[in-house]
Amino acid sequence: MADDSRTGKYGSFGSYAAIGDSFTEGVGDPGPNGMYVGWADRLAVLLGDRTPEHSFRYANLAVRGRLLDQIVEEQVPRAKELAPDLVTFCAGGNDIIRPGTDPDDVAERFERAVADLASAVGTVMVTTGFDTRGVPVLRHLRGKIAMYTAHVRAIADRYDCPVLDLWSLKSVQERRAWDSDRLHLSPEGHTRVALRAAQVLGLDVPADPDQPWPPQPPRGPFEVRRDDVQWAREHLVPWIGRRLRGESSGDRVEAKRPDLLPL
Repeated sequence: MADDSRTGKYGSFGSYAAIGDSFTEGVGDPGPNGMYVGWADRLAVLLGDRTPEHSFRYANLAVRGRLLDQIVEEQVPRAKELAPDLVTFCAGGNDIIRPGTDPDDVAERFERAVADLASAVGTVMVTTGFDTRGVPVLRHLRGKIAMYTAHVRAIADRYDCPVLDLWSLKSVQERRAWDSDRLHLSPEGHTRVALRAAQVLGLDVPADPDQPWPPQPPRGPFEVRRDDVQWAREHLVPWIGRRLRGESSGDRVEAKRPDLLPL
């Protein structure tokens, strides 16, 4: 009989592959050698702690800036080839924030990819969008993101996929959960997402991902305005410039862990 302390409600996982964009690559959570860590790497550690020593294997195929069709073309076939026990699939966010995209169309393409993955790997965990009501630039896209999130939940129901529901994770609506670019999570934000992902899989976790943040001194309007101006200069203007030039931050980036390897 399986040891319940080491096995979640979806069973045990001896291998895990993460696919997606900058969120899953771990942008905002810097690690050694210029690489990012991120929630998926942190989830892999939590999963690896529950398998016999050195037997757990992990791959991270995610690349920043990737659109859904690029993820489906580049990463889904590799994930199927690796055939891990678990795949986390987060995609479509970069499509949704682009002007003129239709969340219904993006969801249809996402569902085809989920069906393809579900036929070849053990468990596929899908990820919803964040609630962006407090995020500059993305605040006005909240309704569009909510519609896509509803589609993702429905797709998960149809294919019996666990759902990493980021919309309901209140702790990441705090400013400290986000990097200085306000588009990617901070190390603490990534940590909280990893803890929630482990909870979804039925694992015991060392901390509550929704625990309150420590109190901070109130910020005056001058500080808020100064930070907004600095953010616009350092992050917003370059981001808009890349979009206008048709460039992506991941144009010359490759997957950081293309193979299933021990942690």
